[in-house]
Amino acid sequence: MNLKDILAISGEGTLFKFIAQGKNAVIVENLETGRRFSAGAHARVSALDEISIFTTGEDMPLGKVMDILWDKENGGEVISHRLSDAELKEYFAEVLPDYDRERVYTSDIKKVLHWYNILHGLGMLVRDEESPADEAETDAAEEEQKTGEKSPEGKNIDRKKGDDKEETGKGKGKGGAADKKSKIHAGEPSDDSAPGGPSDDVTPEPEKES
Repeated sequence: MNLKDILAISGEGTLFKFIAQGKNAVIVENLETGRRFSAGAHARVSALDEISIFTTGEDMPLGKVMDILWDKENGGEVISHRLSDAELKEYFAEVLPDYDRERVYTSDIKKVLHWYNILHGLGMLVRDEESPADEAETDAAEEEQKTGEKSPEGKNIDRKKGDDKEETGKGKGKGGAADKKSKIHAGEPSDDSAPGGPSDDVTPEPEKES
């Protein structure tokens, strides 16, 4: 799932959208009410796209876990986070059999399921591969490889035999709401939120007459 700019704040029972970075605070918007406010320096803010779940192997990004939840429920809601601990653990084991039982607590499972249902209720669960922009970009790249013609973004590739040239500008990285990669539960139980240029045209050279 695409969780970009979605935040959780310690002590708050909902999710927020990142709006702007202030000098000593982060401006956020409550996804359910639309109310905006400043989360000060002492607020524990976690970016959902920077959260991973501990497993016995490699940690799994939260977005990937939500993809699995989506597939399990055929795009529907997951179970309530208010069920008993035993029911929640059993359900999560079906979703992620190799999750680390020692480091992922029931409180963490509750957060994941609660966050999923909030986003589902708001129609904000969007899988990365379903992004129209990404699909259009992929189609344009495939068309360029076939024809060597100029793409809608303005990139031009000279496909002359023995003289393939492509010049692209350096993209600027965009910082997220969190500086470090967070992981659900870093070693102690918690009931609060867990857990972070355009291309230059390349003009084809005219062919020399033989």
